[in-house]
Amino acid sequence: MGFFDTSIEYLKGVGPQKSALLNKELQIFNYGDLIQHYPFRYEDRTRFYEIQAVDHTLPNVQIKGTLQSFETIGGGSKKRLVAQLRDATGTIELVWFKGIKWVQKKLQHGVTYAVFGKPSRYGKRINIVHPELEVFTPSHEGPGFLQPIYHTSEILKSRFLDSKAISKLQKQLLIAAQGRIIETLPVGLISELNLMSKAEAMWHIHFPQDSGKLKEARLRLKFEELFYIQIRLLKLKLARIKKFKGKIFKETGLIKEFYHHHLPFELTNAQKKVIREIYSDMKSGNQMNRLLQGDVGSGKTIVAFICILAVVGANAQSALMAPTEILAEQHYRGLKPYADKLGIKISILTGSTKKSARNTLHADLLEGSLQILVGTHALLEDEVQFKNLGLAVIDEQHRFGVAQRAKLWSKNNDFFPHVLVMTATPIPRTLAMTLYGDLDVSVIDELPPGRKQIETVHRYDQNRLKVFGFIKQQITAGRQVYIVYPLIEESAKMDLKHLEDGYESIHRAFPNIPVSIVHGRMKSRDKDFEMQRFVKGETKIMVATTVIEVGVDVPNASVMIIENSERFGLAQLHQLRGRVGRGVDQSYCILMTDVKISKEGRTRIQTMVRTNNGFEIADVDLKLRGPGDIMGTQQSGVLDLLIADLAQDGKLLQFAREKAKKLLEADPDLRFPENINIQRQIAQQHKSSLNWSRIS
Repeated sequence: MGFFDTSIEYLKGVGPQKSALLNKELQIFNYGDLIQHYPFRYEDRTRFYEIQAVDHTLPNVQIKGTLQSFETIGGGSKKRLVAQLRDATGTIELVWFKGIKWVQKKLQHGVTYAVFGKPSRYGKRINIVHPELEVFTPSHEGPGFLQPIYHTSEILKSRFLDSKAISKLQKQLLIAAQGRIIETLPVGLISELNLMSKAEAMWHIHFPQDSGKLKEARLRLKFEELFYIQIRLLKLKLARIKKFKGKIFKETGLIKEFYHHHLPFELTNAQKKVIREIYSDMKSGNQMNRLLQGDVGSGKTIVAFICILAVVGANAQSALMAPTEILAEQHYRGLKPYADKLGIKISILTGSTKKSARNTLHADLLEGSLQILVGTHALLEDEVQFKNLGLAVIDEQHRFGVAQRAKLWSKNNDFFPHVLVMTATPIPRTLAMTLYGDLDVSVIDELPPGRKQIETVHRYDQNRLKVFGFIKQQITAGRQVYIVYPLIEESAKMDLKHLEDGYESIHRAFPNIPVSIVHGRMKSRDKDFEMQRFVKGETKIMVATTVIEVGVDVPNASVMIIENSERFGLAQLHQLRGRVGRGVDQSYCILMTDVKISKEGRTRIQTMVRTNNGFEIADVDLKLRGPGDIMGTQQSGVLDLLIADLAQDGKLLQFAREKAKKLLEADPDLRFPENINIQRQIAQQHKSSLNWSRIS
């Protein structure tokens, strides 16, 4: 066991009780965890302000002055301790509302103090409430320092483990760790990039000499963290290419026939580029593992179908897996007419498929006469066996875990199928490089010609009558309208009532217009019936929850109204907006909110009004929510970041990836003597953690 694996209870001043609290509250179990519990900000103790220069707009300030007087004022809940501190330029008030007796015991008239706190204005006077206070000593005369501030918790504070106490433990540990912090990057790379050593960076991240040293320490540690994530992902990719050979599929007559006789529109240049990228993978002899990103309506499904034809034309089978029955049905209905014209057998498998149909389907799959199978999670069931699966297409990839993806790969005994994962949820470039760094990424960044930009507006509840007038006008012109209500699981009953109230008020406002209602608590059969009525144009308004976020394609629907839109995330708002704008008419998205909305809610609404670009929206979403929330918890292991921030460090991530790639191209097995540090670090970390930059 190494020094950094030592249990935290053995650090002086911790012991078993505090150790148990640090385990529970901060997941700090050993010396390695503590030393990598980095400060989240720093307080500037490098200068003293003159009292006359202190203003309530300043952040925390440090002042030096002599205590003139102090007294307790008021009583009961209004009781407070007020002290006057003076320097050569003026006087400032220090105020305490809590711990008055304890503070009063410490205060001494005529003594000079170093005081630190946030200035505020009370009437015409400036004061500092609950300042930090210590007797001024010659040590304060030095160059000053940046005080690290650590995350802690109320429970820890109550047990004397506040930020200052954690800072003391860090100093003690860093002194004990001298000579034990091993260099983790190649010496050549450190000198090429002019980086700080690991030991120096660990000291200056906790106790920076000045802001310059802090900047250097942060750069070193962030680069290392991102570099090791990329080394890990690129090594996975190299190992897969080496280990999993792919079946070679070349373009076939089937594709030419479809392209020249049955494709009802011209492909965009972006679609053509992506098809070329996929083809080059499928005929390379290596197993394809590609992520296809494209905004709502950019034509990913037709790209997938053209790639499926290459496989079917070579007498192999293809599977297309979607996260919901509605989406699987839509893919099936969209592809079946093309498959029929080409004489290809296509079928669908979902949770609703009857047993008799399943038995036939299983038999056809095994003998190979069923060439394309569209379905939901049902495709992963053990009894679903293919004769030879050549391509697995996975739609809305983020809804499936990695283990589920792997289950599809193992459907063949003799070779691994090619894998194409698709998503209409634009993933910021930094996230794609981190979460899917072992996949090749293709992007359809162009919408089909003739598509008009959806016009998005923000309206308050008080403008509802005008919005109703607009709905009437659109329906009269022959269009259809979606009205979506939020549905948050924890309060499903409340939200259902909200939806039903909305349905009632729409009925009252439009008594002669047929309305559909759809929500997640309805039986599948009833949901489909209501949706089909809307698709056929029998109903003109659909009142729904987010079950229509993916899956309903009604070109005649031109208005999307989102109620309480401040309660939706950006990605969801963008997905919902994508339900309209699928026909030739101008489409509209109206975001309804109360007048009172949070700052973050306002940023989301403003972003939606400003842009239709999914990637721009995804970048704002990443800054607002952070990576873990965007991708869901199943992916969070990869995002086990200690110091880097994917929302801020995109350029550094790109740079780290380039350096990792260059290094592995020259030395794929990390055998060169100059890469000994990387080899050792990976060997140490392989068992314990996904984040290879960690101290162990």
